[in-house]
Amino acid sequence: MSAGDVPADDAGRPASAKAAGAVRAVAGVQKISWLTLAMMTTSSVASLRAAPTMAVYGLACVFLYLVPAVVFLLPTALVSAELASGWSGGVYNWVAQGLSKPMAFLAVWCQFAMTIFYYPSLLAFVASTISYVINPALASNGVYTAIVIVVLYWTGVWVSSRGTNAVAGLASGGLIIGTLIPGALLVLLGFVFLGQGNASAAPMNASHILPEWTGIASLVLIVNNFLSYSGMEMNAVHVNKLRNPAKEFPKSMFLAMGMVLLIFILPALAISWVIPADQLSLTAGVMQAFDAFFQYFHIGWLVPIVAFALCAASLGGMLTWLAGPSKGLLLISRQEGYLPPFLQRLNKHGIQQNILVTQGLLTTVIALLYALIPNVSSVYWIFSVITTQVYLIMYLLMFLAAIQLRRKQPDHPRGYRAPLLTTLCVVGFVASALAMVIGFIPSSQFGGGSGWAYVAIVGGGLLLLGVVIPFGFLKARKPSWRQPDADAAAVDGGMA
Repeated sequence: MSAGDVPADDAGRPASAKAAGAVRAVAGVQKISWLTLAMMTTSSVASLRAAPTMAVYGLACVFLYLVPAVVFLLPTALVSAELASGWSGGVYNWVAQGLSKPMAFLAVWCQFAMTIFYYPSLLAFVASTISYVINPALASNGVYTAIVIVVLYWTGVWVSSRGTNAVAGLASGGLIIGTLIPGALLVLLGFVFLGQGNASAAPMNASHILPEWTGIASLVLIVNNFLSYSGMEMNAVHVNKLRNPAKEFPKSMFLAMGMVLLIFILPALAISWVIPADQLSLTAGVMQAFDAFFQYFHIGWLVPIVAFALCAASLGGMLTWLAGPSKGLLLISRQEGYLPPFLQRLNKHGIQQNILVTQGLLTTVIALLYALIPNVSSVYWIFSVITTQVYLIMYLLMFLAAIQLRRKQPDHPRGYRAPLLTTLCVVGFVASALAMVIGFIPSSQFGGGSGWAYVAIVGGGLLLLGVVIPFGFLKARKPSWRQPDADAAAVDGGMA
């Protein structure tokens, strides 16, 4: 998600004039290479956290990653590039120009609200990783997981509320320290393990290329990967920094897609080689694999080092997400009055502390579910689905807005024009809508619990966060909530 999703100027100037000014403004901006943009995109999307979820399906994980890459990742990248090269202001302005301001608020709200469920699932992964330094048995302990989530989240709020510049450095180094190096090590150990004649725990023959069909619930597996690919719109804002956007951006995106797929697929396969599916934890799977490999190769002393690297990367990412979406929500709320003044207040460091604290109270309540529901993997899966559902609302609105903007403003200056834009938008919209519908079907990851309970939890989370709360704010909105003169101060406060 883009931390720059803030509203554009509404001083009454024609949209084309504003865009033309934006195009002229970027003339002096330092250019970047398409390779650099590919690396930036890869770092914002790729992660090892989702690997255990797909490792359960062995060789079939290749198919489960490729399908959403084609029908969601590619349309999102190309469509958001056209929008970013023509309209500043991120998702808010794209949807406001193409649809309406209330729908634009809904889009940005969903970017923010999805993090309420995202943080518990992310920190559950951190808790499981830490447990391999203390006691691996804790990885399946709900009370332990809940305590770690609450402590780490509120620590993150405290750090972010102080506006420290260290956050950016921690997050930027996360790709190398916590993703690329551990991922490469995991895959290398896996190949050596197989090369020494050990049998793979998961079958690796042609008959297992497609996932086993167990009814429509099998399709749910693909849904979780939509969230894995979310965030492509973050780097679309850099499209005008390319020397030749029309030619270089597609090359950059295809390279990024290739790297992202490798980072997702190879570690998942490596995990499936050493950990049987029925023993794999969705939260601790990465460390399960490392622990098994390290014990096999008699290098167990590396366990805490890898655990630290994985945790550092995840915590760095959490701090970035704490600052970004809430900052975008703050800025549009000050200009348009979407949130009450209490939630718009800044602390002495210029940080939206009240939003972070309110969000933290909800996150704490959700985290307690880990202590109440026995199966940690089931809770992790439910939160992942709700996170995806809420975030997909934003993508649905983005695809609709892109079609409308191409139709209503065909001559608007764009640094990049996506080929077959309408087709891309239809494919992306339909895929996102189907993913939302399929997400209500319990998968085997739910652990055999009540199907109706699953639907109630997922539907309730989606309805509350994606509909009731944002439209409640819109209905309660008052002119006195607007603070447009405070925008400059908010921007000066900056993000951590």
